Amino acid sequence: MRTSNGSRTAAQWDNLALLGIALVVALVHLLTNGRYGFHRDEFQFLSDARHLDWGFVAYPPFTPFVERVGLQLFGVSMVGLRLFSVVAQALAIVVTGLMARELSGGRLAQVTAALAVATSGLPVFEGTEFQYSSFDYLWWVLIAYFVIRLLKTENPRWWLAIGVFVGLGLMTKYSILFFIAGIVSGMLLSSARRYFASGWFWGGVAVALLIFAPNFIWQVRHGFISLHFLQHIHVRDVRQGRANGFVRDQFKICANLAAAPLWIAGAICFLRDKRYRMLGWMYVVPFALFLFGKGRGYYLAAAYPMLLAMGAVAGERWVASLGLAWRRVVLGMVFAGMAAYGIFVYAIIVPLASDGLLKQFALKNNGDLREETGWKEMVALVAGIRDSLPAEQRSSVGVFTANYGEQGAVEILGPAYGLPMPISRTNSAWLRGYPAVPPTTLIVLGLSKSTADKAFTDCRLVGRVDNPEGVDNEERGGSVFVCGPPRLPWAKFWKEYQAYG
Repeated sequence: MRTSNGSRTAAQWDNLALLGIALVVALVHLLTNGRYGFHRDEFQFLSDARHLDWGFVAYPPFTPFVERVGLQLFGVSMVGLRLFSVVAQALAIVVTGLMARELSGGRLAQVTAALAVATSGLPVFEGTEFQYSSFDYLWWVLIAYFVIRLLKTENPRWWLAIGVFVGLGLMTKYSILFFIAGIVSGMLLSSARRYFASGWFWGGVAVALLIFAPNFIWQVRHGFISLHFLQHIHVRDVRQGRANGFVRDQFKICANLAAAPLWIAGAICFLRDKRYRMLGWMYVVPFALFLFGKGRGYYLAAAYPMLLAMGAVAGERWVASLGLAWRRVVLGMVFAGMAAYGIFVYAIIVPLASDGLLKQFALKNNGDLREETGWKEMVALVAGIRDSLPAEQRSSVGVFTANYGEQGAVEILGPAYGLPMPISRTNSAWLRGYPAVPPTTLIVLGLSKSTADKAFTDCRLVGRVDNPEGVDNEERGGSVFVCGPPRLPWAKFWKEYQAYG
């Protein structure tokens, strides 16, 4: 029987093992996150961070707020700004191991669960860019951890902690509503329904609503514009096939493929366990909602750490029942499989190489890395076009952008060239409006010739966007026009040309 001191010592070594895994992953990201450039999504966050509000068209306010803190601390630094995402991923790895411990798993279970998360596609990606999904992932993991603590200790005070992270989740990414549906359904379908009669549960609800209240008020004041945005994006994703392969992505993206037996076992064990059945429904209900609602494959990724934790605990118990030789064979196969798939994941997702075959392999297989290329060149092209204009046009020139990547890039990188604040019809930039004194000459990015001619007067093609490495992405080959003012009065034009993206 283990002594109290022995238990503390073992727990300390367990903690060191989990921290070691998280720190190695964090170090890999810190050493590679300065390569390439910002992603188009990151430019949107950077732009919104300069115009803080209690809400934005595309997302709640938490992520731009954190980005604003990052700008104050690090300036426009990829490594510095992405540090917050790296920390979020590292914490998710550690908390996954702690979930296995709370479920009575030993060091093997804790390390296995942590390694599974550290080598899974979506969480690895979350450490490479500054995205709202990085924090959303962490909130899901922390909520699951505190639910485990609640069910294990039967101490209803844990509802307050759950409420805090549900509230933060609502202030980060609205898709957490599907996890909330899982929590409520899990309570109804398990013995946890008794907590509906607890004041602590309703206290947790109140905490979550209090945290979320500023954004909800913002939505009311803006006609629930984010709901219209999300409906538009969902229709677009379904039309473009982005929601195809949802079940496949659960194995390929959301968790390490070699760890599939662990998370499947974890889901089964949760559903069969009277104490922890609520967590099984916390996975099944969002899975069903996303599947039948045609959600994208990665939307459910944050639900897998809790399954991996339970699966690792069950696996540890099963392996302990085997003979020594079989134990070594099974563990060797599991860890070799996870390592092999992890290497594959890192080679595709993480910019490990700045040139050579490994970089070409990553660019070929990772569209997000391709979207980190060419922004500086695009902004320099716009500046060169501005400088080539006659003096009378330069005195009243504006830059009109068709998407948030272009808009954010010109706003963040443009001041080095003396470019004006871009004019954008997309997402929250549209809410911020157009200049009080509108420009009479416009450099127009991202529109086709027919669309530019329909919207503006006297358009002429003056350039095309490219990047020095010839990487095919959304911007490459895009037309750049010099145009006169809109054909409609600015107020009417602004209302008619609002866009979501």
